[in-house]
Amino acid sequence: MKLRVLDAARLLACLGCLVATAGLASDAAAASLAPQLHVSGNRLVNADGAQVVLHGADRSGTEYECVQGNGIFDGPHNQGSITAMRKWGINAVRVPLNEACWNAQTYVKAAYRGVRYRNAIKAYVSLLNANGMVAILDLHWSDGAYTGPSSGCGSAEAVCQKPMPDSAESIRFWSSVAATFAGNDAVIFDLFNEPYPEASLASETAAWKCWLHGGPACSPGIPYPVAGMQTLVNAVRAAGANNVIMAGGLAWSNDLSEWLKYEPIDPEHNLVASWHSYNFNACDTRACWSSQISPVIAKVPVVAGEIGEDDCADDYIDPLMAYLDSKSTSYLAWAWNTASCGSGPSLITNYYSGHPTAYGAGYRSHLLSLPGS
Repeated sequence: MKLRVLDAARLLACLGCLVATAGLASDAAAASLAPQLHVSGNRLVNADGAQVVLHGADRSGTEYECVQGNGIFDGPHNQGSITAMRKWGINAVRVPLNEACWNAQTYVKAAYRGVRYRNAIKAYVSLLNANGMVAILDLHWSDGAYTGPSSGCGSAEAVCQKPMPDSAESIRFWSSVAATFAGNDAVIFDLFNEPYPEASLASETAAWKCWLHGGPACSPGIPYPVAGMQTLVNAVRAAGANNVIMAGGLAWSNDLSEWLKYEPIDPEHNLVASWHSYNFNACDTRACWSSQISPVIAKVPVVAGEIGEDDCADDYIDPLMAYLDSKSTSYLAWAWNTASCGSGPSLITNYYSGHPTAYGAGYRSHLLSLPGS
């Protein structure tokens, strides 16, 4: 039967509504396969109040490929590559982000910035959630000209790790990320990868004040305007997102000694302390873990967002995982990438088979030995 133009337009609009509705239902179903998380006391729990302990990996690439003009992901990001993760017993993946790529800053190639970058991240998060995995999104690389102690580069652009997030772009970044994933509590927000303001400030106290407040508290050591953790928590909540938020401490997130004293205020009471632990960090012994980390674990959830070692072995992570297991504390290993062990802790040699390096073999063996794996 021949339709009038108006009827055809209405039919197409109706079909569009059905497709959109189906898409929303699909998104909701995908998200529901991963636990919807919130904080209860010092535990991460799901919607039923049962504790959830995350065991996962960091999927590096989305922090550097875009700004280097090479693409968005380093290696595959499809179902086959995620299936390999599932075979290891991984239930969480940390995805490092670049604020310049997300915010569509003009020095990033048009093909890898703005809506293209955001849509790629959204699709990857949806796929992770559909596979029952929690996605942790962290602000990894940010703007800010810094050439002081421990500087990773002299550029003001988001091409390396900076000591603190910049207020010019990081607030806009978190407002947008939070609005994008609000309502999906299978996504955690890790505010800033590895702060190290203490490298250029006069004291640990000054560094913690900079960490919390940003702004003048970071001067003169950090020359660009800094956003403190409280400002970023506020930005996330103002965007309408009640997702769990992670905040890493000083010394590249290895120092949590004063985290409880300087804990940001969160109206949702959904804060987690983020801790990174490598064999080359200062706090690398059971004695230090017991004195600095255990008191934090007793008060708030802790997620070890990065663990690893630089010798392609598992001598360091084995006792570390045993300690974290004894505290029912989450951890993710750096990194689910195929670079040689000589260039950093790499878990695998192939994205689809998930074949491990020697370091990765130790991690995989431990995960598969855990109850319920």
